Amino acid sequence: MGKMVNSILFAFALAGSLFAAESTPSNETGHRSSYYKNGEIHVNILGTPEGKPLTTGYSDFKPSWSKTGDMLVFFRRVKNDPDVSKWKTAICIINVDGTGFHQITDAKHTNFNQTWTRDGSNTPIWNRKNPKGGGYHVMAGKVGGKPGEEVALTGKRHHTWAYTALVDGRILVNCAHPKQGRAYYLMTPKQKGEPRFERIQCELAKQGYLDRLSLSVDETKICFEYQRGFKRKVSGRTLYVADFDAKTRTITNPKPFANKEGKPVWFAYPRWTRDQSAIVYQAGGALYLYTLKSGKTQKVSTDDKADYRYPHGEATPK
Repeated sequence: MGKMVNSILFAFALAGSLFAAESTPSNETGHRSSYYKNGEIHVNILGTPEGKPLTTGYSDFKPSWSKTGDMLVFFRRVKNDPDVSKWKTAICIINVDGTGFHQITDAKHTNFNQTWTRDGSNTPIWNRKNPKGGGYHVMAGKVGGKPGEEVALTGKRHHTWAYTALVDGRILVNCAHPKQGRAYYLMTPKQKGEPRFERIQCELAKQGYLDRLSLSVDETKICFEYQRGFKRKVSGRTLYVADFDAKTRTITNPKPFANKEGKPVWFAYPRWTRDQSAIVYQAGGALYLYTLKSGKTQKVSTDDKADYRYPHGEATPK
């Protein structure tokens, strides 16, 4: 993981020259997003200068917006390490107006990739590092919860990583299932017994690695990072948008929309806007907006000296 951090820093260094042609300011307004800027959480209309951050004085990452539109869930790094997998983090919730901050886990674990369910329960879910054997398992908490009240949705003996949730309660995961094999699945959590895993079919997944998948609001489209081959790397990935069918469990018609050439830059975290007309993502420490209808990409971060990451569209759990 130390090599991964070095790759990210290298990617930032190359970003300026590689993005000269794509860095025109955005003329679009109205797309509201949460994001990370220099370790602080912001809520802002993309393409406009930031006001006061929601959090300050800490290292806060990956704010995910609830479907109800009033809350963010994020993780706070409490213990740093050159190896990201050794960070100690706490899952936190805050209202979009900056009030109501509360921590729903302690900081004794490595908790990542928090998001919300879409089934009406407004349940925060995230991935927690397995205490033994490597990999992660999926956890769930509750708004107003206290550390120690969270529950495991999957077992700790094999790796399961949650990406995004569906309205019907299923969760899209990558899982090294001991019986069904490693694949992408729609997982149905159960209060008692083992979750149900239904395999997703995707031709791209046979040739490489899909990561940071995000479903559109109506769940008919999906965007994600993609790298050819299965040796994990951070920079050089291509961003795709594709069709998604929850009934047939298929990802089809993938189309690249960013970094088609595989430039050695950290292209990451594609996330939908509330109206599904665009996808916001990070690249080389800046934020960009890709509009589906026009096919145009515009820079929407405004401070060229800042480090922008982890955008997330208003009221659209990834």
